[in-house]
Amino acid sequence: MIMTQADLLAKIAHSSRVYTTGSGTQICADSREILPKLPANSVDLIVTSPPFPLLRKKEYGNEDQHAYVDWLVDFAKAAKDALKDTGSLVLDIGGAYQKGRPVRSLHQYLVLIALVENVGYELAEEFYWYNTAKLPSPIEWVNKRKIRVKDAVNTVWWLSKTDFPKVNLDPVRVPYSQSMKRLLKNPEGYYKPKLRDSGHAIGKAFGQDNGGALPSNLLSYPNSDSNGFYIRTCKQLGQRAHPARFPAALPEFFVKMLTEKDDLVVDIFSGSNTTGRVAERLGRRWLSIEESREYADLSSIRFMEGRELDEIREVYGAVKSGRCPQL
Repeated sequence: MIMTQADLLAKIAHSSRVYTTGSGTQICADSREILPKLPANSVDLIVTSPPFPLLRKKEYGNEDQHAYVDWLVDFAKAAKDALKDTGSLVLDIGGAYQKGRPVRSLHQYLVLIALVENVGYELAEEFYWYNTAKLPSPIEWVNKRKIRVKDAVNTVWWLSKTDFPKVNLDPVRVPYSQSMKRLLKNPEGYYKPKLRDSGHAIGKAFGQDNGGALPSNLLSYPNSDSNGFYIRTCKQLGQRAHPARFPAALPEFFVKMLTEKDDLVVDIFSGSNTTGRVAERLGRRWLSIEESREYADLSSIRFMEGRELDEIREVYGAVKSGRCPQL
């Protein structure tokens, strides 16, 4: 039985609700306060990109690394009860250098180890998001001294409560290579069945058309949107867009792979609510939680594409006033 949005929000104060849509609700609060209020075993997928406040505000030595890990573990603990046994937690965590030193922080790996060994999650698989449009950074070690290469890959941990979370790879298959297309046209003539050096047997089964190839765990998406609807409209309203936005393709991959229609997708650090917008477009229910009221309000813009600016301004005003409109 699918819980209604009203069921999910029954214990959440109306004052923390920012806006609703046909499929979801934006909440302004600390996720650690909201997650325990959700019904147990109600969430199919949590996909999010946590902020890095400790990395930016403090010198990032061992003490700060562990403080960051402990801080993020608190959220993951709160999320575990809300997740279904078939559910998944997907964390996109960027890397960083230690302040003033050309050596890397280990925070994303310490988070992973803590979540598996201390909280009881399983690592279903590690993914790597390659941002093909990322500018060279950090400036000191890459641009100036030229002693490190460009840091362009984020770690993305796919975690689950059990060994066998819900997953369907068909929606995320990728186009076949030209050689595979030739094989599919004439499997018998392309090569003779044989045993490779690796021990893998190559035979007729490889000539089956599955509608596309399985993707790899290297996800290559540019984060280059500088004048999309959300950013452009923020400027027109005289507002500063959220500064750290991941491309829609990243949460879309996991929403497609790990959920099906009407499943519940949650983002516990929703920022500009890219995840909620993706979930809405794909026919999933969603709940997004953002502590900053400014960013939570602005995220409503994502659901107003196609409207005239005057109407957007009016609805955005209603959101800011706390009236929690349905968009």
